[in-house]
Amino acid sequence: MDKLLNDSEVKALGEMLGEARRIVLTCHVRPDGDAIGSTLGLAHLLRALGKEANVVTPDRPPRSLAFLPGFNEIATYTQHEPYCRRLVEEADLIVCCDFNKPSRQDSMAPLIQEAHCRKVLIDHHQDPDKCADLMISYPDMSSTCELVFRLIASLGLYADLSKDAATCILTGLITDTRNFSVNCKNPDIYEVLMRLLEKGCDKTRIVKEALETRSFWSLKLEAHALAEKLEIFPECRAAVTTLSAPELKEYHYERGDTEGLVNRPLEIEGVVCSFFLREDNDCVKISARSILDFPVSDICERFGGGGHRMAAGAEFHGSLEDCRKKLIEILPEFQRSLPKHLPKLLID
Repeated sequence: MDKLLNDSEVKALGEMLGEARRIVLTCHVRPDGDAIGSTLGLAHLLRALGKEANVVTPDRPPRSLAFLPGFNEIATYTQHEPYCRRLVEEADLIVCCDFNKPSRQDSMAPLIQEAHCRKVLIDHHQDPDKCADLMISYPDMSSTCELVFRLIASLGLYADLSKDAATCILTGLITDTRNFSVNCKNPDIYEVLMRLLEKGCDKTRIVKEALETRSFWSLKLEAHALAEKLEIFPECRAAVTTLSAPELKEYHYERGDTEGLVNRPLEIEGVVCSFFLREDNDCVKISARSILDFPVSDICERFGGGGHRMAAGAEFHGSLEDCRKKLIEILPEFQRSLPKHLPKLLID
């Protein structure tokens, strides 16, 4: 593999892990496969090295990841706040995975940021805030799990990586690349895959559980969204899908049910960018994806968000309709960013 990591960062991480006895691993709110895969994967490794390692998440992980080894041991702040506080207060090191700003931890952010122990950030999102003693940030990585694997290998700990740890890490790699279909320009990623498979990971099961298995109501909700709520804006080559709170309630929405929905309109030939707006309790959640290097991150920045160039998000504090209108008004400004030669848009 190419040597991409900074030697001084790897050395500092090794020293911090070596000196710590009680380690908390944490991630962003509404954790996905990369967030849970990186934290659980590191937790398994650290326990094998004799450390006390606990995963603490801001809220409940999606049930699609329940197959992961150690999933049932995750401490959830919104459900067990006193226990999570005790774990954080007793920790002598906190490892923050897969988020670039404290605000991405929602109500748990003050607990982590005010903790007196040292902190490490391991992440692949752009423009991270300086929120840890050691910042390990590589936006060109496909996922935080790829970065975690590279760190483990650079620290000489590959031999200590168990099948359980490798399964968690591979899950994050698979989910963030949509089974190696996006964010994987560097061919080294396939060597990472090979090394994880050597540990005995069942890739077929991971794909089935994390990407292809869903509930009856989740499938119904997606069908409703695509049939009734999907709008195409031909001149902008954009798709916009909205779901209101009443619609979510009607289809018995649970967290994780709309995972991947934003990607579906990109299957339409000629669509370059897709936006999914979901009405939440106190805001509208915006998810954005694109192809052909179209900068949806720039659009999300107009809403106070950001992310990767072709995978970004934001929150809008207002009504769902106001969010939709603002987005539609902004889209024409970015027509100049579309590639000059595009396939025909195949819609009636």
